[in-house]
Amino acid sequence: MSAFATDHHPQPTPLDSGSGQVDHAPNGRQEALRRVALAESLAGLSPRPAYSAAVLTGLVRLFEFVAMAGAGFAAHVAYLGYGWSFEIAVTIASISFVALAAFQALDVNNVSAFRDPAYAMLRVAGGWSFAFLLALAAIFFLKHDLAYSRVWLMSWFLGGFALLLTGRLILSIVVRRMTARGSLERRTVIVGGGPAGEEVLRELAAQRHTDLRICGVFDDRADDRSPDVVIGFPKLGAVDDLVEFARRTRIDLIIFTLPITAEERILQMLRKLWVLPIDIRLAAHANKLRFRPRSYSWIGTVPVLDVFDKPITDWNVVVKTVFDRVVGALLLVLLLPVMGLIALAVKLDSKGPVLFRQKRHGFNNEEIEVFKFRSMYVDQLDHTAAKQVTRGDPRVTRVGRFIRKTSLDELPQLFNVVVKGNLSLVGPRPHAVYATAAEHPYEVVVDGYFARHRVKPGITGWAQINGWRGETDTPEKIQKRVECDLYYIENWSLLLDMYILAATPFALIKAENAY
Repeated sequence: MSAFATDHHPQPTPLDSGSGQVDHAPNGRQEALRRVALAESLAGLSPRPAYSAAVLTGLVRLFEFVAMAGAGFAAHVAYLGYGWSFEIAVTIASISFVALAAFQALDVNNVSAFRDPAYAMLRVAGGWSFAFLLALAAIFFLKHDLAYSRVWLMSWFLGGFALLLTGRLILSIVVRRMTARGSLERRTVIVGGGPAGEEVLRELAAQRHTDLRICGVFDDRADDRSPDVVIGFPKLGAVDDLVEFARRTRIDLIIFTLPITAEERILQMLRKLWVLPIDIRLAAHANKLRFRPRSYSWIGTVPVLDVFDKPITDWNVVVKTVFDRVVGALLLVLLLPVMGLIALAVKLDSKGPVLFRQKRHGFNNEEIEVFKFRSMYVDQLDHTAAKQVTRGDPRVTRVGRFIRKTSLDELPQLFNVVVKGNLSLVGPRPHAVYATAAEHPYEVVVDGYFARHRVKPGITGWAQINGWRGETDTPEKIQKRVECDLYYIENWSLLLDMYILAATPFALIKAENAY
């Protein structure tokens, strides 16, 4: 028999519009998916994962610093044949840092420069030469010229130059391949297809060396004010279609082209879109109301106002992922003996598999499978969480009551964190796809419920350590849980994750409403 209890008859997922409206009619769901599939086809999208340009740039800086400093140390050892002094180490580090600053000033640390080796190599050569000329001037004026070997400095200059140019050539090949796969693009959609939208599209399309990929236009209007094609970009649907589109296909940026004066219409659309883990900007080029320049950010030559940002991006994603995998692996190793004892107890207590897996909502509302120790009798398993577990529930086994009360049944989710990567150690708890509060789906009870899915769900979270775990039999309980989840998303930091992890055991001891 399989080690997992599984649901062999999954039900269709209700279509969420992002505004709390759920379409349970199969025909409505099929029509919505047909429109989204058509939009995907028109946009020519592929499900390639995205890589952060900021992280790539940071890694290039780190590599080039190591290459320059390493070339200096290698040349020193090769020529002089003995160890280096503190003064030599400071000199090598200083020249390398000056060269990095010169590269930054010469604008060679961006994806466009990475793709163009001829452009980048000339400027890198200039920055590297500038760093050495500055160092030689300092050595001369400080009268330290007898302290440094000219042969060493020349060897370092030539060796570092060769490493930098070779590295840039390899980098250009890698970045071009990543660009061809769409891994470095910011996939962008425009909301609003009128004259203002056309103007923004023209400006964005005219930009060279941009990482934007305009997928198309979404607009609720179906009259002459919103044509089916805007300067070659197709209209892909209405704003409700955009919510489903963004959940099925990678979208990185939404640009509103509506004027600020259309406040009511903008707010209506934002109520639907803010639940998505996507940067949302309001184009400000056509607005008569002018703010200070620092109030704007820029997408090429288009001034925009920042409305919403992805909660965790760039290096923060790297930090959180490394923290999850490393700490999760350590916890998994430490807790394996405990998990072995629990598995034995579950097996001896009742017939059936040790582990249970259930469909739950993950990042960006995608469906994921999470692992748990089985806590119910195998013939009464509830894969859809249609009926919540209550105090003294006869479906729960004797061992099940203990492991549910102490949350030990959640320990197999460490495999989700370490192996599958679809859970985090800390984040909003993943809810079962068909979970309800007072017999109503969560997304109906809580306006903006799906905004909690803008980050990866976690084994524990801010709601759990604040007492909002277990049964959600009233709208107030799920409302409070979602409020805690949104607070966590808006205030995330690594220190907050560490605090929640440390506080979780104490919260479990005090828990009263987990059965």
